[in-house]
Amino acid sequence: MAVYALGDAVPVIDPSAYVHPDATVIGSVTIGPGSTVWPSAVLRGDYGRIIIGARSSIQDGTVIHATDEYPTVVGDDCTVGHLAHLEGCVVEDGALIGSGSIVLHKVRIGRGALVGAGAVVVGGTQVPQRSRALGIPAKVVPGHDPSTQLLGASIYAANGQRYRRELRRID
Repeated sequence: MAVYALGDAVPVIDPSAYVHPDATVIGSVTIGPGSTVWPSAVLRGDYGRIIIGARSSIQDGTVIHATDEYPTVVGDDCTVGHLAHLEGCVVEDGALIGSGSIVLHKVRIGRGALVGAGAVVVGGTQVPQRSRALGIPAKVVPGHDPSTQLLGASIYAANGQRYRRELRRID
């Protein structure tokens, strides 16, 4: 894996987390226990802090950045789908960020909420717990059952342990 300090900012990665060898982690980034970071994901903590909680999955091609004013925080048991972009936002426990979505500055995604695939959640939007944010720009729709999201997060945590044991380069 490509893990870089930037000046005094050194990533902190829990020993039970799995970071794929083709992911990049730079600077002020904390990755919690059992979390996974998949190929081509970039977590760049150069201007601000990035915090990933426990058992969360940052999937392939995702870009996570922060600003000096707004850290990016992903809670516990979250799934951030393929090719998502998070910057200067808070994603509370058990939320699902859909593939290809964009979540911008000062956004708060509530506990167990869902951001639909391809949605653009514009700056300052508040997505209440157990709600959905859908479309471009995203509109908040109440009523969402997050029970399957927690199952998905646990599957990715287990897959990280499998990769730690079984992944081997053969070229």
